[in-house]
Amino acid sequence: MPKIITEDMIEQAAIKALQERHNYTVLNCMTEEPDTLPDGTGRKDKKQVVLPDVMLESLCRINPDIPEVTVRTVVDELCHTPVSGDLMLTNYQNYQKIRNGITVEYNKDGKKTSNILRLLSYNDASSNTFTVASQMWIKGETHWRRPDLIIFINGFPLVFIELKNSNIPVKNAYDINLKNYLKDVPYLFNYNQICVLSNGMETRLGSFAAGYEFFFEWLKVENEKENPDRKAIRENCTSLEYFIAGLCEPKNLLDYIENFILYDRRRTKIIAKNHQFFGVNNAYNAFLRREELKGKLGVFWHTQGSGKSYSMVMLARKIKHKCTGNFTFLIVTDREDLDTQIYKNFLRTEFITDKDKVQPANSKQLREELKTNKSILFTLTRARNTLFCLSVMILSLSLTKLTALSTKIWQKICAQACRTHSSWHLQGHLCLEQSD
Repeated sequence: MPKIITEDMIEQAAIKALQERHNYTVLNCMTEEPDTLPDGTGRKDKKQVVLPDVMLESLCRINPDIPEVTVRTVVDELCHTPVSGDLMLTNYQNYQKIRNGITVEYNKDGKKTSNILRLLSYNDASSNTFTVASQMWIKGETHWRRPDLIIFINGFPLVFIELKNSNIPVKNAYDINLKNYLKDVPYLFNYNQICVLSNGMETRLGSFAAGYEFFFEWLKVENEKENPDRKAIRENCTSLEYFIAGLCEPKNLLDYIENFILYDRRRTKIIAKNHQFFGVNNAYNAFLRREELKGKLGVFWHTQGSGKSYSMVMLARKIKHKCTGNFTFLIVTDREDLDTQIYKNFLRTEFITDKDKVQPANSKQLREELKTNKSILFTLTRARNTLFCLSVMILSLSLTKLTALSTKIWQKICAQACRTHSSWHLQGHLCLEQSD
Protein backbone atom coordinates (compact mmCIF):
# COMPACT_ATOMS: atom_id res chain seq x y z
CA MET A 1 0.00 0.00 0.00
CA PRO A 2 1.37 3.48 -0.86
CA LYS A 3 2.66 5.52 2.02
CA ILE A 4 0.27 8.35 1.17
CA ILE A 5 -3.22 7.85 -0.23
CA THR A 6 -3.92 10.78 -2.54
CA GLU A 7 -7.25 12.53 -2.70
CA ASP A 8 -7.59 11.38 -6.31
CA MET A 9 -7.22 7.77 -5.19
CA ILE A 10 -9.88 8.32 -2.51
CA GLU A 11 -12.13 10.02 -5.05
CA GLN A 12 -11.88 7.22 -7.60
CA ALA A 13 -12.50 4.58 -4.93
CA ALA A 14 -15.56 6.50 -3.73
CA ILE A 15 -16.97 6.83 -7.25
CA LYS A 16 -16.44 3.12 -7.88
CA ALA A 17 -18.16 2.20 -4.61
CA LEU A 18 -21.16 4.46 -5.29
CA GLN A 19 -21.53 3.07 -8.79
CA GLU A 20 -20.99 -0.62 -8.08
CA ARG A 21 -22.58 -0.87 -4.65
CA HIS A 22 -25.53 1.50 -5.08
CA ASN A 23 -25.89 1.91 -8.86
CA TYR A 24 -25.27 5.67 -8.90
CA THR A 25 -24.86 7.35 -12.27
CA VAL A 26 -21.39 8.87 -12.63
CA LEU A 27 -20.58 12.24 -14.18
CA ASN A 28 -16.98 13.30 -14.77
CA CYS A 29 -17.35 17.05 -15.16
CA MET A 30 -13.67 17.98 -15.31
CA THR A 31 -12.76 20.50 -18.02
CA GLU A 32 -9.37 22.09 -18.55
CA GLU A 33 -10.86 25.57 -18.59
CA PRO A 34 -13.38 26.39 -15.86
CA ASP A 35 -15.89 28.06 -18.18
CA THR A 36 -15.97 25.26 -20.79
CA LEU A 37 -19.46 24.00 -21.70
CA PRO A 38 -20.86 21.43 -22.19
CA ASP A 39 -19.41 19.54 -19.25
CA GLY A 40 -21.89 16.68 -19.02
CA THR A 41 -24.14 18.34 -16.44
CA GLY A 42 -26.67 19.88 -18.84
CA ARG A 43 -26.08 23.32 -17.35
CA LYS A 44 -26.21 26.39 -19.56
CA ASP A 45 -24.56 28.55 -16.92
CA LYS A 46 -21.81 27.43 -14.55
CA LYS A 47 -23.35 29.39 -11.73
CA GLN A 48 -26.06 26.76 -11.73
CA VAL A 49 -25.60 24.10 -9.05
CA VAL A 50 -28.32 21.68 -10.21
CA LEU A 51 -28.60 19.19 -13.07
CA PRO A 52 -31.49 20.68 -15.10
CA ASP A 53 -32.12 17.81 -17.53
CA VAL A 54 -31.92 15.17 -14.80
CA MET A 55 -34.28 17.22 -12.65
CA LEU A 56 -36.92 17.59 -15.36
CA GLU A 57 -36.81 13.94 -16.37
CA SER A 58 -36.91 12.76 -12.73
CA LEU A 59 -39.74 15.02 -11.59
CA CYS A 60 -41.86 14.08 -14.62
CA ARG A 61 -41.29 10.40 -13.79
CA ILE A 62 -42.22 10.59 -10.10
CA ASN A 63 -45.19 12.94 -10.74
CA PRO A 64 -47.00 11.20 -13.63
CA ASP A 65 -50.36 12.83 -12.84
CA ILE A 66 -49.05 16.39 -13.19
CA PRO A 67 -48.78 17.88 -16.71
CA GLU A 68 -45.24 18.19 -18.05
CA VAL A 69 -45.71 21.89 -18.74
CA THR A 70 -46.43 22.43 -15.03
CA VAL A 71 -43.41 20.38 -13.99
CA ARG A 72 -41.24 22.30 -16.44
CA THR A 73 -42.33 25.63 -14.96
CA VAL A 74 -41.39 24.45 -11.46
CA VAL A 75 -38.05 23.08 -12.68
CA ASP A 76 -37.20 26.42 -14.28
CA GLU A 77 -37.78 28.11 -10.93
CA LEU A 78 -35.76 25.51 -9.01
CA CYS A 79 -32.85 25.85 -11.43
CA HIS A 80 -32.57 29.58 -10.80
CA THR A 81 -29.48 30.48 -8.77
CA PRO A 82 -29.92 33.35 -6.31
CA VAL A 83 -26.53 34.97 -5.74
CA SER A 84 -27.34 36.79 -2.52
CA GLY A 85 -29.59 36.51 0.50
CA ASP A 86 -29.80 34.59 3.75
CA LEU A 87 -28.23 31.20 3.02
CA MET A 88 -29.67 29.42 6.07
CA LEU A 89 -33.16 30.72 5.35
CA THR A 90 -32.85 29.66 1.70
CA ASN A 91 -31.64 26.23 2.79
CA TYR A 92 -34.54 25.92 5.25
CA GLN A 93 -37.12 26.91 2.63
CA ASN A 94 -35.64 24.52 0.08
CA TYR A 95 -35.64 21.71 2.63
CA GLN A 96 -39.38 22.16 3.17
CA LYS A 97 -39.86 21.72 -0.58
CA ILE A 98 -37.56 18.69 -0.69
CA ARG A 99 -39.34 17.04 2.23
CA ASN A 100 -42.95 17.99 1.60
CA GLY A 101 -43.14 18.82 -2.10
CA ILE A 102 -44.56 21.92 -3.78
CA THR A 103 -48.24 22.74 -4.21
CA VAL A 104 -49.05 23.36 -7.89
CA GLU A 105 -52.20 24.28 -9.74
CA TYR A 106 -53.16 23.38 -13.31
CA ASN A 107 -56.23 22.79 -15.45
CA LYS A 108 -57.47 19.25 -15.85
CA ASP A 109 -60.60 18.41 -17.83
CA GLY A 110 -61.49 22.09 -17.83
CA LYS A 111 -61.25 22.40 -14.04
CA LYS A 112 -58.63 24.01 -11.85
CA THR A 113 -56.77 21.28 -9.97
CA SER A 114 -54.35 21.44 -7.05
CA ASN A 115 -51.73 18.80 -6.36
CA ILE A 116 -48.42 18.20 -4.59
CA LEU A 117 -45.43 18.00 -6.89
CA ARG A 118 -42.83 15.80 -5.20
CA LEU A 119 -39.14 16.56 -5.59
CA LEU A 120 -38.03 13.20 -4.16
CA SER A 121 -39.88 9.90 -4.01
CA TYR A 122 -39.37 8.68 -0.45
CA ASN A 123 -41.43 5.51 -0.68
CA ASP A 124 -39.83 4.16 -3.85
CA ALA A 125 -36.08 4.74 -3.85
CA SER A 126 -35.64 3.14 -7.28
CA SER A 127 -37.79 5.79 -8.96
CA ASN A 128 -35.25 8.51 -8.09
CA THR A 129 -32.06 9.33 -9.98
CA PHE A 130 -28.88 9.13 -7.88
CA THR A 131 -25.86 10.81 -9.44
CA VAL A 132 -22.32 11.43 -8.27
CA ALA A 133 -20.51 14.25 -10.10
CA SER A 134 -16.78 14.75 -9.83
CA GLN A 135 -14.81 17.96 -10.34
CA MET A 136 -17.77 20.14 -11.34
CA TRP A 137 -16.67 23.74 -11.83
CA ILE A 138 -18.92 26.38 -10.22
CA LYS A 139 -18.59 30.05 -11.02
CA GLY A 140 -18.55 32.50 -8.14
CA GLU A 141 -18.75 36.27 -8.21
CA THR A 142 -14.96 36.55 -8.18
CA HIS A 143 -13.58 32.99 -7.94
CA TRP A 144 -14.17 29.58 -9.50
CA ARG A 145 -14.56 26.58 -7.22
CA ARG A 146 -14.48 22.84 -8.04
CA PRO A 147 -15.84 20.39 -5.42
CA ASP A 148 -14.32 16.92 -5.44
CA LEU A 149 -17.66 15.10 -5.36
CA ILE A 150 -21.32 16.09 -5.21
CA ILE A 151 -24.15 13.60 -4.76
CA PHE A 152 -27.33 14.61 -6.54
CA ILE A 153 -30.78 13.12 -6.13
CA ASN A 154 -33.12 14.00 -9.00
CA GLY A 155 -30.70 16.75 -9.99
CA PHE A 156 -30.54 18.42 -6.54
CA PRO A 157 -27.04 18.75 -4.99
CA LEU A 158 -27.74 17.26 -1.56
CA VAL A 159 -24.36 15.89 -0.41
CA PHE A 160 -21.05 17.77 -0.66
CA ILE A 161 -17.82 15.76 -0.35
CA GLU A 162 -14.38 17.35 0.04
CA LEU A 163 -11.28 15.14 0.05
CA LYS A 164 -7.69 15.48 1.21
CA ASN A 165 -4.53 13.39 0.93
CA SER A 166 -4.21 10.97 3.83
CA ASN A 167 -1.27 12.93 5.30
CA ILE A 168 -3.29 16.15 5.53
CA PRO A 169 -5.54 16.63 8.60
CA VAL A 170 -9.20 16.36 7.66
CA LYS A 171 -9.83 19.61 9.55
CA ASN A 172 -8.00 21.40 6.72
CA ALA A 173 -10.89 20.47 4.46
CA TYR A 174 -13.12 22.40 6.85
CA ASP A 175 -10.88 25.38 7.65
CA ILE A 176 -9.76 26.01 4.08
CA ASN A 177 -11.98 24.34 1.52
CA LEU A 178 -15.47 24.37 3.02
CA LYS A 179 -15.05 27.91 4.31
CA ASN A 180 -13.89 29.08 0.88
CA TYR A 181 -16.83 27.40 -0.84
CA LEU A 182 -19.24 29.10 1.53
CA LYS A 183 -17.58 32.45 0.86
CA ASP A 184 -17.15 32.16 -2.93
CA VAL A 185 -20.08 29.97 -4.08
CA PRO A 186 -22.59 30.00 -1.20
CA TYR A 187 -25.42 28.99 -3.52
CA LEU A 188 -23.82 25.54 -3.84
CA PHE A 189 -25.39 24.96 -0.40
CA ASN A 190 -28.89 26.20 -1.22
CA TYR A 191 -30.08 22.58 -1.40
CA ASN A 192 -27.31 20.93 0.61
CA GLN A 193 -28.24 18.50 3.40
CA ILE A 194 -24.93 16.87 4.35
CA CYS A 195 -21.29 17.99 4.13
CA VAL A 196 -18.64 15.26 4.17
CA LEU A 197 -14.93 15.83 4.81
CA SER A 198 -12.43 12.99 4.44
CA ASN A 199 -8.75 12.12 4.09
CA GLY A 200 -9.44 8.40 4.00
CA MET A 201 -8.09 7.85 7.49
CA GLU A 202 -10.91 9.91 8.96
CA THR A 203 -14.30 10.95 7.62
CA ARG A 204 -16.56 13.50 9.28
CA LEU A 205 -20.09 14.68 8.53
CA GLY A 206 -21.89 17.86 9.45
CA SER A 207 -24.23 20.56 8.23
CA PHE A 208 -22.77 23.32 6.09
CA ALA A 209 -23.02 25.93 8.86
CA ALA A 210 -21.86 23.77 11.79
CA GLY A 211 -18.61 24.35 13.62
CA TYR A 212 -16.01 21.65 13.08
CA GLU A 213 -16.50 20.42 16.65
CA PHE A 214 -20.01 19.31 15.64
CA PHE A 215 -18.84 17.18 12.70
CA PHE A 216 -19.04 13.46 13.48
CA GLU A 217 -18.01 10.02 12.25
CA TRP A 218 -20.18 7.49 10.44
CA LEU A 219 -18.59 4.08 10.93
CA LYS A 220 -21.55 1.79 11.61
CA VAL A 221 -23.17 0.52 8.44
CA GLU A 222 -26.13 -1.72 9.26
CA ASN A 223 -26.78 -1.59 13.00
CA GLU A 224 -25.62 -0.01 16.24
CA LYS A 225 -24.10 -3.26 17.54
CA GLU A 226 -21.24 -3.12 15.06
CA ASN A 227 -17.77 -2.57 16.49
CA PRO A 228 -15.62 -1.14 13.67
CA ASP A 229 -11.86 -1.63 13.91
CA ARG A 230 -10.73 1.99 14.07
CA LYS A 231 -7.06 1.13 13.93
CA ALA A 232 -7.48 -0.88 10.73
CA ILE A 233 -9.68 1.86 9.24
CA ARG A 234 -6.99 4.47 9.82
CA GLU A 235 -4.20 2.23 8.57
CA ASN A 236 -6.08 1.30 5.40
CA CYS A 237 -7.69 4.73 4.86
CA THR A 238 -11.13 3.20 4.45
CA SER A 239 -13.29 5.49 6.61
CA LEU A 240 -15.16 6.95 3.62
CA GLU A 241 -16.17 3.44 2.54
CA TYR A 242 -18.23 3.05 5.72
CA PHE A 243 -20.15 6.26 5.03
CA ILE A 244 -20.76 5.16 1.44
CA ALA A 245 -21.79 1.62 2.37
CA GLY A 246 -24.18 2.84 5.05
CA LEU A 247 -25.67 6.27 4.58
CA CYS A 248 -25.28 6.48 0.79
CA GLU A 249 -27.45 3.42 0.30
CA PRO A 250 -30.44 4.99 -1.52
CA LYS A 251 -33.14 4.02 0.99
CA ASN A 252 -31.00 5.15 3.91
CA LEU A 253 -30.10 8.47 2.31
CA LEU A 254 -33.73 9.20 1.50
CA ASP A 255 -34.81 8.24 5.03
CA TYR A 256 -32.10 10.47 6.49
CA ILE A 257 -33.09 13.48 4.39
CA GLU A 258 -36.79 13.04 5.09
CA ASN A 259 -36.68 12.31 8.81
CA PHE A 260 -33.34 13.18 10.39
CA ILE A 261 -32.80 16.86 9.66
CA LEU A 262 -34.02 19.61 11.98
CA TYR A 263 -33.84 23.40 12.10
CA ASP A 264 -33.67 25.14 15.46
CA ARG A 265 -35.61 28.42 15.09
CA ARG A 266 -34.75 28.24 11.38
CA ARG A 267 -31.27 29.49 12.24
CA THR A 268 -29.35 26.36 13.24
CA LYS A 269 -29.36 23.17 11.19
CA ILE A 270 -29.14 19.87 13.06
CA ILE A 271 -28.47 16.56 11.34
CA ALA A 272 -28.61 13.16 13.05
CA LYS A 273 -25.50 11.33 14.18
CA ASN A 274 -24.84 7.67 13.46
CA HIS A 275 -26.26 6.43 16.78
CA GLN A 276 -29.38 8.59 16.45
CA PHE A 277 -30.14 7.26 12.97
CA PHE A 278 -30.04 3.66 14.17
CA GLY A 279 -31.61 4.28 17.58
CA VAL A 280 -34.55 6.29 16.27
CA ASN A 281 -35.17 3.78 13.49
CA ASN A 282 -35.04 0.89 15.97
CA ALA A 283 -37.66 2.68 18.06
CA TYR A 284 -39.72 3.51 14.97
CA ASN A 285 -39.67 -0.11 13.79
CA ALA A 286 -40.65 -1.23 17.28
CA PHE A 287 -43.55 1.23 17.12
CA LEU A 288 -44.71 -0.37 13.87
CA ARG A 289 -44.69 -3.71 15.73
CA ARG A 290 -46.31 -2.29 18.89
CA GLU A 291 -49.17 -4.79 18.99
CA GLU A 292 -46.81 -7.73 18.63
CA LEU A 293 -44.54 -6.24 21.29
CA LYS A 294 -47.52 -5.47 23.56
CA GLY A 295 -46.49 -1.83 23.77
CA LYS A 296 -43.00 -2.48 25.15
CA LEU A 297 -40.93 -0.54 22.64
CA GLY A 298 -37.65 -0.81 24.53
CA VAL A 299 -34.93 1.42 25.95
CA PHE A 300 -32.90 3.88 23.87
CA TRP A 301 -29.63 4.55 25.72
CA HIS A 302 -27.69 7.78 25.30
CA THR A 303 -24.45 9.04 26.77
CA GLN A 304 -24.49 12.51 28.31
CA GLY A 305 -24.69 15.24 25.67
CA SER A 306 -25.45 12.85 22.81
CA GLY A 307 -28.74 14.45 21.79
CA LYS A 308 -31.52 12.72 23.75
CA SER A 309 -34.06 15.47 23.23
CA TYR A 310 -33.34 15.76 19.52
CA SER A 311 -33.72 11.98 19.22
CA MET A 312 -37.18 12.42 20.76
CA VAL A 313 -38.06 15.08 18.21
CA MET A 314 -36.81 12.94 15.32
CA LEU A 315 -38.80 9.90 16.42
CA ALA A 316 -42.01 11.79 17.10
CA ARG A 317 -41.61 13.68 13.84
CA LYS A 318 -41.06 10.51 11.80
CA ILE A 319 -44.08 8.73 13.28
CA LYS A 320 -46.26 11.78 12.73
CA HIS A 321 -45.04 12.16 9.15
CA LYS A 322 -45.07 8.52 8.08
CA CYS A 323 -47.82 6.77 10.06
CA THR A 324 -51.55 7.10 9.66
CA GLY A 325 -53.40 8.02 12.85
CA ASN A 326 -53.80 10.76 15.44
CA PHE A 327 -50.96 9.87 17.78
CA THR A 328 -50.32 11.71 21.02
CA PHE A 329 -46.78 11.75 22.38
CA LEU A 330 -46.27 12.19 26.09
CA ILE A 331 -42.85 13.37 27.26
CA VAL A 332 -42.25 12.41 30.88
CA THR A 333 -39.29 13.83 32.79
CA ASP A 334 -38.28 14.02 36.43
CA ARG A 335 -37.01 17.62 36.58
CA GLU A 336 -38.58 20.94 35.64
CA ASP A 337 -35.41 22.20 33.93
CA LEU A 338 -35.30 19.08 31.75
CA ASP A 339 -39.00 19.37 30.99
CA THR A 340 -38.44 22.98 29.89
CA GLN A 341 -35.41 22.09 27.79
CA ILE A 342 -37.19 19.31 25.91
CA TYR A 343 -40.32 21.42 25.44
CA LYS A 344 -38.22 24.21 23.93
CA ASN A 345 -36.51 21.80 21.53
CA PHE A 346 -39.89 20.60 20.23
CA LEU A 347 -41.00 24.23 19.97
CA ARG A 348 -37.87 25.50 18.23
CA THR A 349 -37.89 22.67 15.69
CA GLU A 350 -41.52 23.47 14.85
CA PHE A 351 -43.11 20.24 16.00
CA ILE A 352 -45.39 22.53 18.02
CA THR A 353 -46.03 26.27 18.11
CA ASP A 354 -45.98 28.68 21.03
CA LYS A 355 -49.79 28.81 20.80
CA ASP A 356 -50.09 25.12 21.67
CA LYS A 357 -50.91 24.55 25.34
CA VAL A 358 -49.10 21.29 25.99
CA GLN A 359 -47.83 21.60 29.58
CA PRO A 360 -50.73 20.82 31.92
CA ALA A 361 -50.21 22.31 35.38
CA ASN A 362 -51.76 19.49 37.40
CA SER A 363 -53.24 16.02 37.15
CA LYS A 364 -56.75 17.32 36.50
CA GLN A 365 -55.59 19.34 33.51
CA LEU A 366 -53.60 16.36 32.26
CA ARG A 367 -56.68 14.15 32.37
CA GLU A 368 -58.61 16.72 30.37
CA GLU A 369 -55.83 17.13 27.82
CA LEU A 370 -55.64 13.37 27.34
CA LYS A 371 -59.16 13.47 25.97
CA THR A 372 -58.11 15.81 23.15
CA ASN A 373 -56.22 15.14 19.94
CA LYS A 374 -53.13 17.14 20.80
CA SER A 375 -50.02 15.76 19.16
CA ILE A 376 -47.84 16.06 22.27
CA LEU A 377 -48.00 16.68 26.02
CA PHE A 378 -45.28 17.20 28.65
CA THR A 379 -45.44 16.16 32.28
CA LEU A 380 -43.30 15.35 35.33
CA THR A 381 -42.86 12.33 37.60
CA ARG A 382 -42.81 13.69 41.15
CA ALA A 383 -44.08 12.43 44.47
CA ARG A 384 -46.72 15.14 44.68
CA ASN A 385 -47.88 14.29 41.19
CA THR A 386 -48.51 10.60 41.72
CA LEU A 387 -51.59 10.78 39.56
CA PHE A 388 -49.37 11.82 36.67
CA CYS A 389 -47.49 8.56 37.05
CA LEU A 390 -50.75 6.65 36.94
CA SER A 391 -51.92 8.23 33.74
CA VAL A 392 -48.88 9.21 31.70
CA MET A 393 -48.94 6.11 29.53
CA ILE A 394 -52.55 6.23 28.47
CA LEU A 395 -51.56 7.58 25.11
CA SER A 396 -50.74 6.48 21.62
CA LEU A 397 -47.03 6.71 22.38
CA SER A 398 -44.85 7.86 25.25
CA LEU A 399 -41.24 8.95 24.97
CA THR A 400 -39.61 9.14 28.39
CA LYS A 401 -36.27 10.09 29.88
CA LEU A 402 -36.15 8.55 33.33
CA THR A 403 -33.45 8.82 35.95
CA ALA A 404 -35.42 8.12 39.12
CA LEU A 405 -37.42 5.19 37.80
CA SER A 406 -36.10 1.93 36.42
CA THR A 407 -37.61 0.37 33.32
CA LYS A 408 -39.30 -2.38 35.34
CA ILE A 409 -40.90 0.14 37.67
CA TRP A 410 -42.00 2.19 34.68
CA GLN A 411 -43.65 -0.85 33.11
CA LYS A 412 -45.53 -1.48 36.36
CA ILE A 413 -46.77 2.10 36.26
CA CYS A 414 -47.97 1.54 32.71
CA ALA A 415 -49.78 -1.64 33.69
CA GLN A 416 -51.44 0.16 36.61
CA ALA A 417 -52.41 3.00 34.32
CA CYS A 418 -54.06 0.65 31.88
CA ARG A 419 -56.05 -0.98 34.67
CA THR A 420 -57.04 2.40 36.10
CA HIS A 421 -58.14 3.95 32.81
CA SER A 422 -59.24 1.05 30.63
CA SER A 423 -61.20 3.33 28.31
CA TRP A 424 -57.98 4.74 26.88
CA HIS A 425 -55.76 2.74 24.58
CA LEU A 426 -52.06 2.43 25.26
CA GLN A 427 -50.07 1.95 22.06
CA GLY A 428 -46.60 1.72 23.53
CA HIS A 429 -43.89 3.17 25.73
CA LEU A 430 -40.22 3.86 25.17
CA CYS A 431 -37.59 4.82 27.73
CA LEU A 432 -34.73 7.12 26.78
CA GLU A 433 -32.13 6.77 29.49
CA GLN A 434 -28.65 8.11 30.08
CA SER A 435 -25.78 5.72 30.70
CA ASP A 436 -23.08 6.78 33.12
